[in-house]
Amino acid sequence: MARKQRKHRLWRALGALLILAVVCFGGLVGFVLVQENRVESEATALAKDYDAIIVLGAQVLLSGEPNTQLQWRLDAAKQAWDAKQVPIVVCGAQGADEPISEAEAMRNYLTRAGVPEEMIYLDPNSFNTNENLRNAGEILKTLPEVRKVVIVTSDYHVPRAMALARDFGFEATGLGSPCKPEYWLKNHAREALAWVKYWMTKYLGFQGEWPGKFPS
Repeated sequence: MARKQRKHRLWRALGALLILAVVCFGGLVGFVLVQENRVESEATALAKDYDAIIVLGAQVLLSGEPNTQLQWRLDAAKQAWDAKQVPIVVCGAQGADEPISEAEAMRNYLTRAGVPEEMIYLDPNSFNTNENLRNAGEILKTLPEVRKVVIVTSDYHVPRAMALARDFGFEATGLGSPCKPEYWLKNHAREALAWVKYWMTKYLGFQGEWPGKFPS
């Protein structure tokens, strides 16, 4: 009887922990949504003064073309460039399943859209958001009078990208592009975990990789 009671208490404790984990994770996703909604609107961002545009990478198809999500980022970047013709830094290395680096694919897309190639600077070596912004910062240091930047990425990703930019000393605003509705839950769930990794890295010195390679 005592053994049965201990087993029952164990299952109750495990159930309580599971409920707590679900509530905490739901709170994290809610945090992502709140931060996303606080990001300035596209019109407000474009009205601000900025000296450069940073575009964060996403997947490149086997054809060498940006996937839909990356195309939307690049279309937003082109709109920002049309509003003010400043240097554009495109960031992203070549993944194992990509024929060229994300940065090269982005440059090709933007030049076809009418951005002069000499206005585009490549970072083909970064594999995550942290590296994107660090490498972009090194490039921008070589350019004269770059004080303020607009960071272009998917809407759910903008707040954390801006937080990292502030860590690197940027004066930055953000410009978000939409994500596919069918990937909404997946993207926001991964972004919630990425925020946890960001906090652990910033405040606790965490340097490792998480299982599943959540974005960093």
